[in-house]
Amino acid sequence: MRRKAESLGAVYLPAKLTGLEYQQESNEGHRATTDGDQTTTTPTRSLTTAQMRLRNGEEREISFSKLVVAAGAWSGEVGRLAGLGTGEGILASPIPVEPRKRFVYTAHAPEGPWEGCPVYNDYTGMYFRPDSSNPQHFFCARSPLEEEEPDASDLSVDHSFFDTHIWPLMVERCPAFGNLKVKSSWAGYYDYNTLDQNLILGFHPVYTNMCIATGLSGHGIQQSPAVGRAVMECVVDGRSHSINLDRFGFGRILTRQPLKEKMVM
Repeated sequence: MRRKAESLGAVYLPAKLTGLEYQQESNEGHRATTDGDQTTTTPTRSLTTAQMRLRNGEEREISFSKLVVAAGAWSGEVGRLAGLGTGEGILASPIPVEPRKRFVYTAHAPEGPWEGCPVYNDYTGMYFRPDSSNPQHFFCARSPLEEEEPDASDLSVDHSFFDTHIWPLMVERCPAFGNLKVKSSWAGYYDYNTLDQNLILGFHPVYTNMCIATGLSGHGIQQSPAVGRAVMECVVDGRSHSINLDRFGFGRILTRQPLKEKMVM
């Protein structure tokens, strides 16, 4: 996908975003939010410039007409560079996305289910699926409860989590998993939407040229082709129109109205 994008003219610049600059829009438009009996208005703005630091330490500025915030687990951090979460009115609401660490284990189960075994997603959050390229091997994981969230400061794997939170459930659902041995494991980050673990898509109500596409909390790989098309339509046409995705917009973040989806792995 990257090679295709580059062939069409996209330029990839490995760098750390360090700042964002904006200007008030000339039409002096305002967006209003209501909290109880009080209504707060915030002037609309247009982001103009991004400051970044290249890997060699060089500082650089890039001007742009539209900004797409698709920074995954660090989307909330990008929002803070624009003052989201630290301002007044609408700007008091951050992009509610943060890194959450998740573990995945590969296990060999010589007596486990193989022929025709589907992806199994348990109501407890545990799931397993067969490794189609490696017979008798399974990918296994479980989303932790809020009070079980691991430290996300690094990507070390807690192997005891498998022994205490995953394997017992697997054996309970299928006793053939009793003779199972973990062969490998890894950890990665979810771009975790703390409001409802669901997609945030569309332009920000104050920063009218900032399109947000983040917060999929683990199921983004399933929805990424549709999200990519929707972002393209937002950038070119002002909103996604092939499918009406308005309910995934930033408005629900402002009103604290979660859009829940059950059984997200």
